[in-house]
Amino acid sequence: MSLPVHLVPTLSGVAEGSVVEVTGDEAHHAVAVRRLAVGEQVVLTDGCGVSVTGEVESTGKRVFTVTVSSVDVAEPATPRITVVQALPKGERGELAVEVLTEIGVAEIIPWAASRSVAVWRGERAVKSHAKWVSTAREAAKQARRSWFPVVAPLATTAQVTALVRDADLAVVLHEEGPASFASLSVPAEGSIVVVVGPEGGISPEELAAFAEAGVQGVKLGDEVLRTSTAGVAAVAALLSRTARWA
Repeated sequence: MSLPVHLVPTLSGVAEGSVVEVTGDEAHHAVAVRRLAVGEQVVLTDGCGVSVTGEVESTGKRVFTVTVSSVDVAEPATPRITVVQALPKGERGELAVEVLTEIGVAEIIPWAASRSVAVWRGERAVKSHAKWVSTAREAAKQARRSWFPVVAPLATTAQVTALVRDADLAVVLHEEGPASFASLSVPAEGSIVVVVGPEGGISPEELAAFAEAGVQGVKLGDEVLRTSTAGVAAVAALLSRTARWA
């Protein structure tokens, strides 16, 4: 049985025998909801590559402490994969974030594409972004990731175009894309960016801007995938060509 994972702000300087205190909402959920008990083994991570395993020494209303028995430091996975996700409608945005986190994406960038049905503005933008961040955090704990993904602020097409210019490989999913994943030269290291369009498709103007920036149009297959699941299919196809899935 896998040990429960809890996120802490930092594990800097922590070594075997150290006592780490967990407080706030993370501790409340562990103690009050999950009924964490003294003597139980848990994993703590800072989401930035450091994870520790240890035994629960004490619990309180919104606090528990862990005595560390082992420390693990993980390097960031390479190639680093970023997914630019056009805003889906309804709760499909959180679904996209969840599965992309589970598969190991390093960064998720919400994109205000011209044909996106969903619109983030004002208070709604703040709440929607917070939901994506929370979803990524919980999915990363479930997936037992040492490095949690970054959920960037909402990006415009111009910002996405600037981003893809610096990538070692950038692809945009499109039903008329001339390339296939089998034909791509996937870098062993560096950065990969995958652009996923909205339900209404990517506009000709956006496609032209991406092409000018060096983005390759790629077709996933004859089947039509939803925007919330297309990204994870594309990332899986790319990872199968790297040492990460060797």
